[in-house]
Amino acid sequence: MKRGYHHGNLRQALVEAALALIAEKGPQGFTLSEAAKAADVTPAAVYRHFAGRDDLLAEVARQGFDIFAALLEYAYDEGRPSPLAAFEATGRAYLAFARKYPGHYQAMFESGLQPGQHPDLASVAAKARATMDRAAEGLVRGLPEGRRPPASMVSAHVWAASHGVVELFLRGNGGVLPWPPEDLLETGIGIYLRGLGLISPDR
Repeated sequence: MKRGYHHGNLRQALVEAALALIAEKGPQGFTLSEAAKAADVTPAAVYRHFAGRDDLLAEVARQGFDIFAALLEYAYDEGRPSPLAAFEATGRAYLAFARKYPGHYQAMFESGLQPGQHPDLASVAAKARATMDRAAEGLVRGLPEGRRPPASMVSAHVWAASHGVVELFLRGNGGVLPWPPEDLLETGIGIYLRGLGLISPDR
């Protein structure tokens, strides 16, 4: 029997249904009607909460970025115990998030959503990015001004490296590699930071 409009928390039930469908079919592999069916409500009931599938995906992504931002903030820990340790911790938090919340991760980064079209999503995504920028800013502050790249560029480089490692391992392609994803990312970031002169060559 359909619960329809009387569902106690239909909006969140649809988010959970979308996460299950993302795990099964990917973020572009299901329809809003399928999400309604998985949540055991009528398709008409869905439109009381979401204008379409992209609107539902944006809410899944928004909740994901909310978790992601909190994890990054916790890992950064206001730059403690040192700028380098805090910076490296944010990279590890990226991998930890992707491993624990793969459905949210795919909605955030693989659904084709444009955050600018979803203000709530754009706001929380910017919050996550700001934490990574702060971590990079604390790190590059130790470089001479003439050799100091923009902190936002450093954080973007690490974001891109983290994303690449996640893509390898989430898709199963990393199974052919003899290193776990954490080691792969840590050594890659280490080489990058040595190149900037932020860690000693013998570390």
